[in-house]
Amino acid sequence: MSAPLPCPCGRSDGTGRQARPLAYADCCGRWHQGPLALQAPDAESLMRSRYSAFVLDLRDYLLATWHPAHRPATLEPPEPGLRWLGLTVKRHTVLDAQHAEVEFVALSKLGGRAHRLHEISRFERDAEGHWLYLDGQHR
Repeated sequence: MSAPLPCPCGRSDGTGRQARPLAYADCCGRWHQGPLALQAPDAESLMRSRYSAFVLDLRDYLLATWHPAHRPATLEPPEPGLRWLGLTVKRHTVLDAQHAEVEFVALSKLGGRAHRLHEISRFERDAEGHWLYLDGQHR
């Protein structure tokens, strides 16, 4: 029996040497599909699930979790050869019951060149209680 696939977002079950990466199905996978789809409980979980969706090319999920006021009509497929290398969440700040920010760094590689995306993302909870990505400021 093979080990479950680790979640691309890198979330673990703890800290330190004993921490193990969470399985995709127990982490972002539950927000991507199934009975808990689109129901990330907080802005950090939504941001992590969106990172995983970029890694797995789940464009429908990305569009569904984008605030309608800022949502693009479509998303282009990732460039051939793009590899996502990891995610570091620097902070998750709850501003009030409906708004939060998440600062993160995502690393990728394309054409032999490493890329670093450092962003402060803004999130808003809609009337149904779902967190949505508003926009981000690159650092």
